[in-house]
Amino acid sequence: MGAQLRVYKRRIRSVSATKKITKAMEMIAASRVVKAQRKVVASTPYATELTRAVTAVGTGSNTKHPLTTQAETVTRSAVLLLTSDRGLAGAFNSNAIKAAEQLTERLEREGRQVDTYIVGRRGVAHYNFRERKITESWTGFTDEPTYADAKKVAAPLIEAIETATAGGGVDELHIVYTEFVSMMTQTAIDSRLLPLSLEEVAEETPAKGEILPLYEFEPSAEDVLDALLPRYVESRIYNALLQSAASKHAATRRAMKSATDNAGELINTLSRLANAARQAEITQEISEIVGGASALADATAGSDK
Repeated sequence: MGAQLRVYKRRIRSVSATKKITKAMEMIAASRVVKAQRKVVASTPYATELTRAVTAVGTGSNTKHPLTTQAETVTRSAVLLLTSDRGLAGAFNSNAIKAAEQLTERLEREGRQVDTYIVGRRGVAHYNFRERKITESWTGFTDEPTYADAKKVAAPLIEAIETATAGGGVDELHIVYTEFVSMMTQTAIDSRLLPLSLEEVAEETPAKGEILPLYEFEPSAEDVLDALLPRYVESRIYNALLQSAASKHAATRRAMKSATDNAGELINTLSRLANAARQAEITQEISEIVGGASALADATAGSDK
């Protein structure tokens, strides 16, 4: 019984140490998600207005540009997957990876060749383990992404969209990331980043009661679109990176809270088992004492006779 009691006490100490770690990680994630959420709110208006500006230029001119013109035959697509560098975030990474795999399968069924670009060590490790080709990857900044990181990711994607497919370029660009809805809800989504669908954006304008202005382009609408292309891609990727970071921190906070609660329940269970073992040990000692006293009394009574 004494050995069993020591085992329970050792396990309680171990679980208690784990509980302190998970509680600290929960508090850190809670502080980080608030900062990330503020950055998402701050970046969204810029990305939205830039999209509307591109839409205005696209609808106000007849220029064929990779930013707004769909290729007649789409043979090659690029998929950008956003994951995290670290785990301990529940199903955050697995949901994003699953969404990217489903998108890739759909595009391949449509007869398109898919180039995969990945942000985050978890996504890179997943694809490397399954020996799947990765065109390019980036790691080390998923917890706190900056606009410079977005520019670094966007550069090869812009080059690919501007290059003809015969030369290794792509006809369209898709992005898969986790959208931050609330502290409790984060959803893995995929969307086509390029070419921009003017019809989908234009549908939102009448609902807001707004009318797009008429523009005169100098030197040309194509030059304006050339200038807007990198800004548009960079802003959308930056917003997606911030959404993904906020979602990851929220998922980590939720996972660590669950781990802390489970550790507390396990400590209570082990404490009850330890108390039961101690009571059993005390009962056994009392029984041995009583039995020894009874045996001594019987022996004393026999000697008196």
